[in-house]
Amino acid sequence: MGRMFGTDGVRGIANEELTSQVAYDLGKAGAFVLTEGAHKPKILVGMDTRISGDMLESALVAGILSVGAEAVCVGVVPTPAVAYLTRKYGADAGVVISASHNPVEYNGIKFFNGQGYKLSDELEDKIQSIIESGLEGLPSPTGEDIGRKVIEEGALEDYVEFAKSTIDINLKDLKVALDCANGASYKSAVDTFRQLGAQVVVINNDPDGVNINKNCGSTHPEELMDYVVRKKCDFGLAFDGDADRCLAVDENGKLIDGDFIMAVCAKYLKEQGKLNKDVVVVTVMSNLGMELGLKKEGIKLVKTKVGDRYVLEEMVKENYTLGGEQSGHVIFLDYNTTGDGLITGLQLAAIIKKTGKKLSELTSIMRELPQVLANAVIPNDKKDIYLTDNEISGEITKIEEELQDCGRVLIRPSGTEPLVRVMLEGENQSQIDKMAHNLAKLIEEKANK
Repeated sequence: MGRMFGTDGVRGIANEELTSQVAYDLGKAGAFVLTEGAHKPKILVGMDTRISGDMLESALVAGILSVGAEAVCVGVVPTPAVAYLTRKYGADAGVVISASHNPVEYNGIKFFNGQGYKLSDELEDKIQSIIESGLEGLPSPTGEDIGRKVIEEGALEDYVEFAKSTIDINLKDLKVALDCANGASYKSAVDTFRQLGAQVVVINNDPDGVNINKNCGSTHPEELMDYVVRKKCDFGLAFDGDADRCLAVDENGKLIDGDFIMAVCAKYLKEQGKLNKDVVVVTVMSNLGMELGLKKEGIKLVKTKVGDRYVLEEMVKENYTLGGEQSGHVIFLDYNTTGDGLITGLQLAAIIKKTGKKLSELTSIMRELPQVLANAVIPNDKKDIYLTDNEISGEITKIEEELQDCGRVLIRPSGTEPLVRVMLEGENQSQIDKMAHNLAKLIEEKANK
């Protein structure tokens, strides 16, 4: 068996790869590993709106109860709500059943520890090894020692109250459009913005179990971009299916990605003295334009590998307060332990309200540099050739010298396919397009000799 856990829990096509049996095993092994030593362990369970959620929740909860743990079911809530509520309710762990931005046929199971953080690789491996051993040696209590299922009716309300508390201003006189992706934010986002006084117009907030992420939300913001302009909104927000990410749309209908959102928030937080060490943590995929724009504001970028878990690890280690990805996963560590689309949207809204500036004006802090991506198909055992071959490394140096400080070369070997991705950034689109494809061709030729 390969590794069950990917970068974001266990994912697969529901009822084919992610079966009820897998969910039961994960519930049983996860409850055991995450609550060892707890007197009467308590595990929080939430999910998004996809049709397979009920099936997987039933199996997962059965596994949790079978080892004597209590399952606190909070129903349909955003992934970051599970991270927050796990801490608020003093649970030993939290589980969310969601496949985030993926189509309806997929689902996933992701664990949080008692502090609301994603699990370490070591804990995930321990859960997997117990499953592989056939759940051997796990307790099977009987009678009154079997676990109970509890339904927590007020969970969504508690999360909305928490979200509202993260800003200190009402949103009266702001008109905002929300695209809820027919997912987990369909109630929480609308309720929060309305309770804060904003005038809210909404699309894609009528989930039927199968329309989650379907041509909507942060992966398909086109409808929202048009809607914001037609409805004369101040701005729009597009969530993904589990609402841990959020993209924005300015008053002109222009899409504002995670880099721009972080740049706006970083500048404002620094002015308030709330940006710890004047640092933002991003991945290597963040646009160079963000780095150049924030440099003028006296803000530094710390870069990690691709994946919000690596961003979070760096933030926790160095006590940084803001970080995230271009995709809209933005982490405000003062408020939550994971990317939180609603918190992100609220922080942006508060800045627009407090400064009295339009979103298009706020985002002028940075200019996005053109990016070009070219793939080189090469054997798996030659993926480090760009580091070991003198001709290739010499060509990379030559390109970097030509681009000077206004461009860069980034090469990323694929983890799943026999190829490396060559990414170039620079001010001149046609120049970097030619450079990227020539470099990819050189790598391909030399690796396949």
